[in-house]
Amino acid sequence: MATTTKSRVDVLMIGTGEYTTGYVHGKASQSDKSKGVVALTLIDLRRRGKTNRLGICGTNGKKFVDIRKHMQQAIGDVYKDMDLTMDWWPGDDTIDSRAYIQALDTFKPGDACVIFTPDDTHFEIALEAIRRGIHVMLTKPAVKTLAEHRQLYEEAKKKNVLVMIEVHKRFDPMYSDARDRIRDGLGEFSYFYSFMSQPKFQLDTFRSWAGKSSDISYYLNSHHIDFHVWSLYGRARPIRVTAMGSTGVAKTQYYIDTEDVITLSVQWINLESKTIGTAIYTSSWISAKSDTHTQQKFYYVGHQGEINIDQAHRGYTVASDTNGYLSINSLYMKLIPTDGYFSGQNGYGYRSFEAFIDAVTDLNMKKIDMNTCDTKLATIGTTFQETAVLEAGRISLDNQCAMVEIVYENDTSLVPIELKLLK
Repeated sequence: MATTTKSRVDVLMIGTGEYTTGYVHGKASQSDKSKGVVALTLIDLRRRGKTNRLGICGTNGKKFVDIRKHMQQAIGDVYKDMDLTMDWWPGDDTIDSRAYIQALDTFKPGDACVIFTPDDTHFEIALEAIRRGIHVMLTKPAVKTLAEHRQLYEEAKKKNVLVMIEVHKRFDPMYSDARDRIRDGLGEFSYFYSFMSQPKFQLDTFRSWAGKSSDISYYLNSHHIDFHVWSLYGRARPIRVTAMGSTGVAKTQYYIDTEDVITLSVQWINLESKTIGTAIYTSSWISAKSDTHTQQKFYYVGHQGEINIDQAHRGYTVASDTNGYLSINSLYMKLIPTDGYFSGQNGYGYRSFEAFIDAVTDLNMKKIDMNTCDTKLATIGTTFQETAVLEAGRISLDNQCAMVEIVYENDTSLVPIELKLLK
């Protein structure tokens, strides 16, 4: 792959929704991401000299005038020295579901793209980028099937490009500390429970794909499954999955044929002792509006200790006439300006993207190789187990909660090779 030696990275953003721009269904998002995350971060990284040319690609150019107005109000008018200049695809009067092809063709090997689109589109878009020698960051879940994951891995390996999954909890200081404690002093794995939920209005936000191209497990359980796999990588692995779903709200109130709550029950095996551990991952998008947009927590039990984290409540609360009572997590993304400037660079939502851009720069300048990325980042080569668990959960749900076995090549392998429905 031909690469550039410049220190600034040209980046294409694919997807123009809530996480990229903060704009949803004709207005600013009602969530904690009303300013977006992707564009805001990459614009600030340009201010700091790490990115250069920016592009943004969606499917409906007719939204772009309003999106640009929103971004100016949410970013340009709020923070000093934020240059919102970028290229847009398709044209402002065009609807084109494959506009990303045209957009990618204007970038070159060694550049980067960030993909935040519905789950079932990740594979095709990422494949086009990889084949052009463009480094890729994918929102979680990377893809929906083990077969797609394997193909992206093989293509990325051939082109020597980085494919990183945007699992920002790895950069949360509490989660990263918990991961290190799990690996140093808590013994082998016994039990893990996680819960993550968002309020009902997210079903409106995600109406275009909810229950059609993906589900709440892929969207939210992916966070804690990744954390769990990352914590136990090389020491334990998931081997069997059974899923259950609750229904009623999405179908009756929003006319969306999808589960309200999905729980995955996953059996793990400790590789050294062959003892068994159990994990329960639960996700929901029918919560009531509360003091925080996302309820999220986990409880971990090892043979020699345990950890309990309520990630949504950090002991920091704010009450105002405008917004009522809120639990604030500024560790994710600090949005209040400091002396007029954006000052959220230490947030783990920001650091995730910065780590990707830094890795792309170092790869292009041959300061590191892909093996280094595999040891430090959530790459396509080290996240097979996450995809296997998520796909197995969907297979189980579609087969009356049947158990699904995750098959590996041998007793020590960390890469699943197939999923087997047990009847």
